[in-house]
Amino acid sequence: MLPDPLREQALAVAVADFDADAVTGGKFDRGELTLEIAPAKILSVCGFLKYDQKFVRLSSVTAVDRLPAEPRFEVVYHLHSVEKNQRVRLKSRVSGADPAIESVTSVWRGANWYEREVFDLFGIRFLNHPDLRRIMMPDDWEGHPLRKDYPITGTRI
Repeated sequence: MLPDPLREQALAVAVADFDADAVTGGKFDRGELTLEIAPAKILSVCGFLKYDQKFVRLSSVTAVDRLPAEPRFEVVYHLHSVEKNQRVRLKSRVSGADPAIESVTSVWRGANWYEREVFDLFGIRFLNHPDLRRIMMPDDWEGHPLRKDYPITGTRI
């Protein structure tokens, strides 16, 4: 359900009208709109934003480890509408037990490497990704270095 402060934001209202269950929260602060999207709805909302709302550019995909909070991870998408000169940030929370979310590579091909980086460094799987494998760390690397519980001390070789 769309929070009351966001009812003044046309884009937030458009997303809520598209799918009333998609928006779980959000805020408008310092001229920036952030929408919290249910993980199961991320692909459809991204498609709506690209094709109906003209957010044709995916600026980045990243993640935040909120350990010890649960859901542990936040997957963050930065979108840009060149035509409207408007930006929006989408956040979707995923569980730490089995971190997975639908890939948006079918909407923006450029999501491919961003999602591979998030997978490599945080261990979040992107379902239906065309080539989900490590991109930064060696193939035999153990663990995911940007997780808060990743060991930072120990024997160095």
